[in-house]
Amino acid sequence: MSGCMSSMFQGDGISFCTPLNRLKEEHVTLNLQKKDLYTLSTTIEQAEAEVSWCDTIKELRGKVQAFIADLDPHSEREEGVLFPMMAKYIGKDAGPIAVMEYEHEQAKLNIALFLEKTVDVPSDLNKEDAKQYASYITNAYLILTDHFAKEENVLFPMAEKMLTDEEKDLLERKMNEI
Repeated sequence: MSGCMSSMFQGDGISFCTPLNRLKEEHVTLNLQKKDLYTLSTTIEQAEAEVSWCDTIKELRGKVQAFIADLDPHSEREEGVLFPMMAKYIGKDAGPIAVMEYEHEQAKLNIALFLEKTVDVPSDLNKEDAKQYASYITNAYLILTDHFAKEENVLFPMAEKMLTDEEKDLLERKMNEI
């Protein structure tokens, strides 16, 4: 796509500064956890045999809570530090930052719905409800998988090229506070 802004910032072969590399490396751990959540949620969604829906949803809930403990600070480093720094150059209300924030919001909404619905899982949880609850995590997985790829291949390379050395130092200091 000649002329497309995103084609100017492909992430292949770019060496990132320390704070951007940190965000990218955090994706590795988050992707492993996210894949585990997806495997369990799709197993629930596709299950035909009767299983202990209550126990399986509780297991998924525990894994979601562990995932959130790692995702929240990562998101804060992006939303609270990186995105505002980039917004000075590319704006916030449209374009890549608006898309990234929207995707964060949608993933968090799906996770929050799952956690809200599974606060008190009844021992006689039925298959339909279990599948509905699991679908929230599947949706979050799909959103975040696409989202991480956009960050690594478009947003982070864009930041690497746009931000000054001083801004990269500031980015690192502020990220370290989170």
